[in-house]
Amino acid sequence: MSTPIVPTEVTKRKREDVPAEMSKLLASFASMDADAVMKQLDTSPTGLTDQVVEDRLVQHGPNEIAREKRVSPLKRLIAILSNPLSILLIVLAIITAVTGGGPGVYLILLMVVLGSALRFFQEQRSDNAAAELQKMVTTTATVVRNGDTKEVALKDIVPGDMVSLSAGDMVPADVRLVTAKDLFVSQAALTGESLPAEKNVNVVDASQTDTLTMPNLCFLGTNVETGSATAVVVQTGKETYFGSLASSIVGHREMTSFDKGINNFTWLMIKLMLVMAPAVFLINGLMRHNWMDAFLFGLAVAVGLTPEMLPMIVTVNMSKGAVDMSRKKVIVKRLNAIQNFGAMDVLCTDKTGTITQGRVELEKHVNLLGNEDGHILDMGFLNSYYQTGLKNLMDVAILAHLDKARELVEEAKYSKVDEIPFDFSRKRMSVAVTDGGGTDLFICKGAVEEVMALSTSVALDDKTSPLDDAQRAAALKLVADLNGQGFRVLALATSSSDHGTSDRVYTVNDEHDLTLLGFLAFLDPPKPTAGEAIATLHSNSVDVKILTGDSDLVTVNICHQVGITDPRVLLGPAIEKMSDDDLAGAVEDIVVFARLSPHHKERIIHALQSRGHVVGFLGDGINDAPALRTADVGISVDSAVDIAKESSDIILLENSLLILNEGVIEGRKVFGNVIKYIKMAASSNFGNMFSVVGASAFLPFLPMLPLQILTNNLLYDLSQTTIPTDTVDKEWLTKPRKWELGNLRRFIITIGPISSIFDYLTFFIMLVVFKCWNNPALFHTGWFVESLFTQTLIVHVIRTNKIPFVQSLASKPLLISSVAVVATGALMTVIGPIARILGFVTLPPLYWLLLLGMLLTYVVLTQMVKTWFIRRFGDV
Repeated sequence: MSTPIVPTEVTKRKREDVPAEMSKLLASFASMDADAVMKQLDTSPTGLTDQVVEDRLVQHGPNEIAREKRVSPLKRLIAILSNPLSILLIVLAIITAVTGGGPGVYLILLMVVLGSALRFFQEQRSDNAAAELQKMVTTTATVVRNGDTKEVALKDIVPGDMVSLSAGDMVPADVRLVTAKDLFVSQAALTGESLPAEKNVNVVDASQTDTLTMPNLCFLGTNVETGSATAVVVQTGKETYFGSLASSIVGHREMTSFDKGINNFTWLMIKLMLVMAPAVFLINGLMRHNWMDAFLFGLAVAVGLTPEMLPMIVTVNMSKGAVDMSRKKVIVKRLNAIQNFGAMDVLCTDKTGTITQGRVELEKHVNLLGNEDGHILDMGFLNSYYQTGLKNLMDVAILAHLDKARELVEEAKYSKVDEIPFDFSRKRMSVAVTDGGGTDLFICKGAVEEVMALSTSVALDDKTSPLDDAQRAAALKLVADLNGQGFRVLALATSSSDHGTSDRVYTVNDEHDLTLLGFLAFLDPPKPTAGEAIATLHSNSVDVKILTGDSDLVTVNICHQVGITDPRVLLGPAIEKMSDDDLAGAVEDIVVFARLSPHHKERIIHALQSRGHVVGFLGDGINDAPALRTADVGISVDSAVDIAKESSDIILLENSLLILNEGVIEGRKVFGNVIKYIKMAASSNFGNMFSVVGASAFLPFLPMLPLQILTNNLLYDLSQTTIPTDTVDKEWLTKPRKWELGNLRRFIITIGPISSIFDYLTFFIMLVVFKCWNNPALFHTGWFVESLFTQTLIVHVIRTNKIPFVQSLASKPLLISSVAVVATGALMTVIGPIARILGFVTLPPLYWLLLLGMLLTYVVLTQMVKTWFIRRFGDV
């Protein structure tokens, strides 16, 4: 056989163009008849030979989609050490080592190791857990090769293979149908449509039909609900519609709101360090003419200004959040997603399987007046129960009414006489039953137009009358109204005859002169928790928007059922004509975005982000993958397709929207504790550096030795490692929290200098009261202790917007670590070997009394300024 004409190498083109190009290729096959397709692919009903299969595997590669590669431990470590703070500290450690910094080198490196190691092991553990979750089950497909039917692994399918499909099968590639019987395929993962699509072998006009709705094509990633078919494979692997979409998103990930905030804060502190450290170096060099001491002191100041524990504090907070979420059956794949949950102020969600249950239910059984009629349900049940063909989802929904089984079948009220199976040309099926009284009841169920065309009378209120034009118009209006509410509608009609014998044979010719009873209306209903979850999210200031590939009519009806009243709607075709700026202007007020392609969903996420929103996206289908990766936090479920799970940041093991609200609160707690550390460390370090600059200008010696600064900084940072255990005020959790660098900068500038007031008071006490002009060791010891005590104590003031110790008390671990650190600092000044290494001496008893007074005054003053700041500028 010759090589088939099948295009390849599409995945290198623009991401949004790839599915469009695949659509054109697939449409060309849909516009040919089955024989022409097989001829172009150089195959036949007997299938390919083993040699041809081998050649085509070499040409097209295995039938596998692109998957995101796991990060190796080495690459993960490099990425962690590439953090700006880690790089800065490593550079400072190298400079310190070259210039003879001694123990200072080890302290700096210890800070890097503590921060990086914890983050590395936590991320590696999370990645391992996610990998276990995502292991794919080996799947096979039924193919014809060398004239024989066999099962082969999906990855070994090639273009030109002849495959057999039946109920429950996953479509193994993009295929063109050759034969089909009663075939319904669920395409929800690709299109978002909740009800299965009918499929047949008829040639279509490719210019008039969207590729995904072409009835003679089936796509990789969809599955057969009912019926059977044979088909020829036209595209495999990365060349399928699904595969091209997967290839276009693997490796592409947007920087999230949290990432941007951390980076912006990091660079703020680095810029501050680049100004303050050289200033301290120059002042001390010019004042004392010992440029090496001045250089080492400047380095120590640079380290002191660096929030070196930030990566570790962030990671510990995220890890604790991940552990808490895992107890609620949620897998956190990427730690930053926990905070993004809390910052999220817009949740975009797919409809099918997320807001809805992802299954069909019989919602209404009504007569021509739109009134519920139990007799219609009875007749519909008998029709579905006694048909021997493959039952579709609507039959299953009808048969879910088990009380009817007992009433109509088990009690032998009716028994089957014959049936006329469903076919696509008639779009209906009929069953004849008897109640044993000599009369057959003939029940026909199917498409509204088909059944009404066969009906000549109508039954209302136990009376039968001719079906006139006015009643036909009223019936069609009722159906249109139901369709407008998103229902899939079937008509039900009956007739009766006196042929009450069990051997009576019915044919299509008996489908005439029917009495129209009414209609059966089906819908994918919302989840029981959806309304409550959406209301709870709204109460926590999170807007919910629905992004779906399904009909706007269906979606609006679901919105009404879950409490979203009068939603504004924007359709995919309209979005296609809008510029990015126009779309950004429209997204704020729109609640329902319907008939969307994957690219539309991605554009909507970008538009919301351009308006300053932190956006979450909840989806479980192939068509959701680009949006999942673009969102600040991508959320999927364990039952989602693999590419959706790979693209997400968080996976829900229970498909409950209520878990989302718990995640939001958990995320706000995490961010609250992260921001505590940043406020504490930055304001404290900023104030200390003001003190260092001032002291350097008038003291005849260094204000503090480099090793003492590093030790002070390390002890303070260690006291902060318990912040992740701290509680967060309930008031702080009531609204989304995201980075506000301007307000944070104001807080640092306002609160930081307060510590300098007490530093200068300490300088006065040490120089005037304790005569330290010629005793630098005593001065160093006094300032070291005061600085450590005030920094550690003020943590408890900054950690809450309330009155510390009275209205809000820190967690026990934070209280214990605070006491332990100040006790360690005090003991360092009296334990001989440690004191000698660090250059400390014993402090006089009066110092401790004066220190107590300063600490009380410091707490009161900081609380007053903090309260004023919150009233003036709001929370930070």
